[in-house]
Amino acid sequence: MKDQSTISPSISLSISVVCYNSSEEELKVLVESTLNAIQILKASVSLSPIPVYLIDNSEEDNLSLKPFTRLQTQAEGVNVQLHLLHGHGNVGYGAAHNLVIEKLDSDYHLLLNPDLKLDQNCLEAGISYLTENENVVMASPFAAYENGEKQYLCKRYPSVFTFIVRGFFPRFLKNLSAKRLARFEMRELPESCPTTNIPIISGCYMLCRTKTLQGLGGFDEKFFLYFEDFDLSLRMATLGEIAYVPAMRITHAGGNAARKGWSHIKMFVRSGIRFFNNHGWWLFRQSS
Repeated sequence: MKDQSTISPSISLSISVVCYNSSEEELKVLVESTLNAIQILKASVSLSPIPVYLIDNSEEDNLSLKPFTRLQTQAEGVNVQLHLLHGHGNVGYGAAHNLVIEKLDSDYHLLLNPDLKLDQNCLEAGISYLTENENVVMASPFAAYENGEKQYLCKRYPSVFTFIVRGFFPRFLKNLSAKRLARFEMRELPESCPTTNIPIISGCYMLCRTKTLQGLGGFDEKFFLYFEDFDLSLRMATLGEIAYVPAMRITHAGGNAARKGWSHIKMFVRSGIRFFNNHGWWLFRQSS
C-alpha cells in the first residue's frame, strides 16, 4: 500500500477565528464543522499539523478550552492543535487576526468569524481550487443564512449612496433600488463554477495564500471594525486574483451593522470614511 504522501500533494494550513463574547455553543458548532471539513480534506492531500487559533477579544477572559474537551480528542485525531489567545483586550477584528498572521508558517491561511458552520466538503473544494490556480491569492465561499437564504459575500466597489440604501432605507425604498443593490452584491455570479476578478469579499471567511497575506502585513489595524475586509480585498487583488468558489459552502448567522445599535452604526460610519479616504470616494457611481 502506498504512503499517502506519495500519492497526494503535501500542504500546510492554518486557521484563525476572532471571538468577542462568543457563546460556547456557537464556537462548538464552528470547531466541530471545521474538524469534519479537515477530515475530508485529509483524504485528498497530505496535511501538516494544523494550528487553529481562537483569538478572544473579550475584555474579560471568559473563554476557556475546557468545554472543548470532546472536540480536543477529535482534533488530535485529525492532527489539529487548538490554541486559545486572550488577555490582549478588544484590539479590533483585523488587529486580532494579525496577532497570529505574522507568525504563520503555512501555505494557506483561513480567516473566520465565530458564527459559521462549514460544509464538510468546504475546505477540500477551496484548497483544491487554490492548488490548481496559482494566480488566485484569496477565495470566498457560497454562504447562506440559517434559514437557507443566500448571502452575497462578493461585492463590487461601492458608492456611498449604495451603503445608505442598503443599510438604512426601509424595504419599500430598497425595492426601488433593487438593480443597484443586486449589482453591488454581484448577484449575477454563476453557482455552477468559480468566478475570478472579484473586487471585494466578506471577512467572515477568507481563504488566503499565507505568504501573500503576510507580504501585505495582514489587515490594516486602523480599521477597528467594518471595512477591514474591503480594504484587505483591494490590497490582495493587487498581487493576484480573488475568486468566488461556490463549491466551498458555509452557513453564516451574521447580520448588518444597522441592526446592532448606535455604537455599531458609529463604528461603521467611521470605518467607511477611512475606507473611502484611502481608496476613493464614489458618491453615486459603482464600479463596472
